[in-house]
Amino acid sequence: MLSEPLKKVLGPATAKVMAEALDLHTAGDLLHHYPRRYAERGELTALADLPLDEHVTVVAQVADARLHTYSGSRGRGQRLEVTITDGSGRLRLVFFGKGVHKPHKDLLPGTRAMFAGKVSLFNRQLQLAHPAYELLRGDGDAAVDTWAGALIPIYPATTKLESWKIAKAVDAVLPRVHDAVDPLPPALREGRGLTDLPDALHKIHRPRTKADIADARERLKWDEAFVLQVALARRRYADTQLPAVPREPVPGGILDAFDARLPFTLTDGQRAVSKEIFADLATDHPMHRLLQGEVGSGKTMVALRAMLAVVDAGGQAALLAPTEVLAQQHHRSITEMMGDLAQGGMLGGAEHATKVVLLTGSMGASARRQALLDLVTGEAGVVVGTHALIEDKVRFHDLGLVVVDEQHRFGVEQRDALRGKGKQPPHLLVMTATPIPRTVAMTVFGDLETSVLDQLPAGRSPIATHVVPAQDKPHFLARAWERVREEVEGGHQAYVVCPRIGDDEDEPGDGGGTAAKKAPSAEDAAEKRPPLAVTDVAGQLARGPLAGLRVEVLHGRMHPDDKDAVMRRFAAGEVDVLVATTVIEVGVNVPNATAMVIMDADRFGVSQLHQLRGRVGRGSAPGLCLLVTEMPEASPARQRLAAVAATLDGFELSRIDLEQRREGDVLGQAQSGARSSLRVLTVIEDEEVIAAARAEATAVVAADPDLEHLPELRTALDALLDAEREQYLEKG
Repeated sequence: MLSEPLKKVLGPATAKVMAEALDLHTAGDLLHHYPRRYAERGELTALADLPLDEHVTVVAQVADARLHTYSGSRGRGQRLEVTITDGSGRLRLVFFGKGVHKPHKDLLPGTRAMFAGKVSLFNRQLQLAHPAYELLRGDGDAAVDTWAGALIPIYPATTKLESWKIAKAVDAVLPRVHDAVDPLPPALREGRGLTDLPDALHKIHRPRTKADIADARERLKWDEAFVLQVALARRRYADTQLPAVPREPVPGGILDAFDARLPFTLTDGQRAVSKEIFADLATDHPMHRLLQGEVGSGKTMVALRAMLAVVDAGGQAALLAPTEVLAQQHHRSITEMMGDLAQGGMLGGAEHATKVVLLTGSMGASARRQALLDLVTGEAGVVVGTHALIEDKVRFHDLGLVVVDEQHRFGVEQRDALRGKGKQPPHLLVMTATPIPRTVAMTVFGDLETSVLDQLPAGRSPIATHVVPAQDKPHFLARAWERVREEVEGGHQAYVVCPRIGDDEDEPGDGGGTAAKKAPSAEDAAEKRPPLAVTDVAGQLARGPLAGLRVEVLHGRMHPDDKDAVMRRFAAGEVDVLVATTVIEVGVNVPNATAMVIMDADRFGVSQLHQLRGRVGRGSAPGLCLLVTEMPEASPARQRLAAVAATLDGFELSRIDLEQRREGDVLGQAQSGARSSLRVLTVIEDEEVIAAARAEATAVVAADPDLEHLPELRTALDALLDAEREQYLEKG
């Protein structure tokens, strides 16, 4: 049986390493741990483009091997240096101390072997220190014969478990493959000419030809895409079964009055997206829509028009923001945009006016009492707040629409608690400024319909982005601080962003070293030291290059009142330079801030850097973003930063981000730590499979919502939706 624990099949010692290192627990888990690639026995692996800092397995030939004797502080020692080649490039292997004797005997020039280890940089050369190896001694060798045919599977491996050991374990469980539960409905499988599951698993682990691998991958991609899309289709179906009050805009109401006063015309994109939203609001089941758009693309305007349409239809609308600073800012900008339309029931209020109230945790008791009263009586048509909106005490007169800003900061419990505030489930609009490629949206936010705003309104200033290589060119960093001074002298303000807060924060470990004691490379040194901290950097700048400027700090561990006070002073122009963590990433709007310096920029993701730089250039003056790094020029980290500097297109960057992250990470993050269910499906490249699987899944669920006639699919679905994944899907 595939559900059998690996302990029984492989013995406790191997099973323990598989569980700890690769999160594999059953025979089925191991069969779904597919080879990353295949080496042909006669062919050698390209050594020229090995990725730094990754665990690799290569097939290569020994070019030469030299034993060196050296004297050190601990006396004399030996170091074996082996050069391996594949015809296109060379790679150095090093062995130290007692570990040199066996490889010295085994690795003679001309020997072919598989080598596994972590790629590091030493004296600007790639190397593997103390790699594990398995000799390939021609056709009769037992180690090679365990892999059928001429293709050697190379598995995702770890230091404790080399690829060839995983291959031997797979051999032990492959005979059970006929027990595999096939999740694809027979009609779908036959209609698309896909091979059956036992055959696909055999072909992916022990292919005889490249055609076998292609067959297997095509079939297994469908499994992953289809089961995930069925889970999402069932959520969408369940949502359509919920009742909701249709909310149609009323002609001549507050929305028309608001539109008539707009000092600008809406972009075509804003009009098109509004049309989609209004169509959803008019139906009798809850809208579930994701609105994605770049920072500054006018999402808030689109959301506000939807909220006013709901007020016109007699309901209330709530905007949920992740932080108090952001809630206050939304409240301020909404009341400014609405003018006297936001003064319902007050002297000077316009004819169709409603009240717009703010509700946050730190409000005074009397203001809070009044806000709660305005909500329960229906006096307030629009409420803006933080998690405080979800508390039990908060009652609405008739909640019709919930708008969630920056979805990834809200858990499912919060979303559901707010849904429960309506007499019937309210409509839901989720806004995100993180650009998400279409296939990822279909996979990660698959229970939401997606609208995209991809035009920027007129008047936004361009942002120039440059990489500052602090290690190679220290004078560039000095110039960066001069640029900050120049911006401040020109009447503007600047942000300096650091990855860490500092103080008593736990220092991250220095992440396992190599077996060999050696002088660290520039890359190692940059990697190993703790990330720069806000508190340290602020002090150094105030005493050094930015002496005389008004420098303040902002981070997540400050008291909310102190945070708000600092942000208010910065917004009012009383602070020149704000040294902060990524708390500024979401929604802080200071049009006068024109420069941003991001320290240790290589420690941030591509999309996060893009999000951060969206905080400058929000006024009429152009923005400047400087990405400071100590990583050497050839490193993948530097390539990532160069990509950010090269384009302002968030969708292009989100594709780069996904391509550079390892497979599984895209959902690994969303799956709250659960192992990603994607192993052969790549969200970027397999757009056609995902779109087709979504269509098939929607049809299957419409015909048989409980999957009564598809028990195997139900079984596969239950396996996917263990508690943690269920939670991830719920988060939407």
